[in-house]
Amino acid sequence: MMRGYVFDLDGTIYLGEKAIEGAADTLHVLKQRGDKVIFLSNNPLYSRYDLQKKLAAFGIDAKFDEIYNSNYILSLYLKQKLEVDDKVWVLGEWPLFQELQNHSISITHNPMDADYVVISWDRDFTYVKLHQAFRAWEIGAEFIATNPDRTCPSDTGPLPDCGAIIGAIEGATGEAIQNIAGKPSSIAVNVIQQALDLPQASCYMVGDRLETDIAMANFHRWNSILVLTGVTSEELAYSHTIKPDYVLNSVEELLSI
Repeated sequence: MMRGYVFDLDGTIYLGEKAIEGAADTLHVLKQRGDKVIFLSNNPLYSRYDLQKKLAAFGIDAKFDEIYNSNYILSLYLKQKLEVDDKVWVLGEWPLFQELQNHSISITHNPMDADYVVISWDRDFTYVKLHQAFRAWEIGAEFIATNPDRTCPSDTGPLPDCGAIIGAIEGATGEAIQNIAGKPSSIAVNVIQQALDLPQASCYMVGDRLETDIAMANFHRWNSILVLTGVTSEELAYSHTIKPDYVLNSVEELLSI
């Protein structure tokens, strides 16, 4: 029976600028035997074109329509939700702005004009930007974030991610940001489930993070596969309340399942 595999990228297929050993060969075998493969990244710092080029550099042939990220999913969601005159203020980096523009979403540079505020990973995050987001909240703007990840794995160690910025904003407003486009949200699952077009029991999520990759798979009754090449240690994998169906040292072992 055909399977559908959804692969996280950072910490699963590669770590920073280094490919995970055996990843390219494993993906090649899956495609050769007729399984569906989708790549799903919460990382908002790259466009889908950037991700395609990065995978190609590691010897992985990924079609553009196989690549999904939190920027793209958020843009699809907002495009359906926005009224004609709604404006969006963005706290994030250029790939997010670019994706929103690709979907003809109206962006304002004045937070006081915003109907929606998009929160993302911003490596130039400042107190000024925090204050701007707070002012938009005061006038009733609706908030949505690209992804909840507190950190992102890299070959030099974890990096503060969008979740850290969400925490700063929630600390100021006293309200949780409920709408999040990336993993583990139902927004992301609905997009990917439609793309796979397979029964839930035939869907496999492969990732390195319990709170996003594994939580999403478990909640939506996909098969969950944790790899230990990213942010999760073996000790945490077996002690955490979120339990994967499988724990692998790396994606290289996937073909044994």
